[in-house]
Amino acid sequence: MSERMEGIVAPGRVAVVTGAANGIGLAIARTFAARGMRLALFDLDADALQNVASTVGVDALCVSGDVSDLSALTKLRDETLSRFGEVAVLVNNAGITQGAGPWDDPAKWRRQIEVNFGGVLAAQHLFVPYLIESSRTSAVINLGSKEGITTPPGNAAYSVAKAAVKVLTEQLAHELLKVTAGRVSAHLLVPGYTWTPMNMAFKPQGAAKPDEAWTAEQVAEYFLARLLNGDFYIICPDNAVTSQIDARRILWAADDMILNRPALSRWHPDWKEKFVAWLNYGR
Repeated sequence: MSERMEGIVAPGRVAVVTGAANGIGLAIARTFAARGMRLALFDLDADALQNVASTVGVDALCVSGDVSDLSALTKLRDETLSRFGEVAVLVNNAGITQGAGPWDDPAKWRRQIEVNFGGVLAAQHLFVPYLIESSRTSAVINLGSKEGITTPPGNAAYSVAKAAVKVLTEQLAHELLKVTAGRVSAHLLVPGYTWTPMNMAFKPQGAAKPDEAWTAEQVAEYFLARLLNGDFYIICPDNAVTSQIDARRILWAADDMILNRPALSRWHPDWKEKFVAWLNYGR
């Protein structure tokens, strides 16, 4: 466990969480609250946000708005600093998935890029200079996706946005290391299959959680343990996909370029059986 991270996720310090009204954002907010952190919560759903604030048991500020709206995020920053006077953790969690293919209407793409990538970029623009200028330790956590790493077919706009978040967070971590000598750090949280309202939207009303999925609370628990260890890549398994399977999938995807295989060969008709055989080799 990192002594530095224990000083960040600590009683009385402040965590800013976007998309905090439900799902992974809510679970992370509650996890921080359980450790005595004060909260600045941001979400489109103002009523749900107020309900969260009334149940976390710590001092919580609520700001409602859209992460694609720079003025709303500016309000979040200003009200957080006005009320609490500091920020220890920024969690860029808010996101959407609406589906857009490689030749779909650019307007459908624009919305996903503006929320899933632009919201992260804007929040960093507003909060990171303050974190750099502050004398205290702090951390930025950006929510990525396995769809932004192995980029499976079927949801191109979301994969592109999350791939951009991965690259942005890697660049942020490197630049912060140079500028702050490790006092401010960045981390990439990559959930596995998680049962959240975003995923429930694609299921029949009242559908039960699939056995394969983790709960948001499981993701938050795994995330906190890895964050306290100081890990940059926090890639969550689930009840169907182990960390070993994730590693093999990531390695195969990288080898597409090195071995000059067809794009997304894992799903290519000439290669998908070879991938399955390779994945299962030695298991």
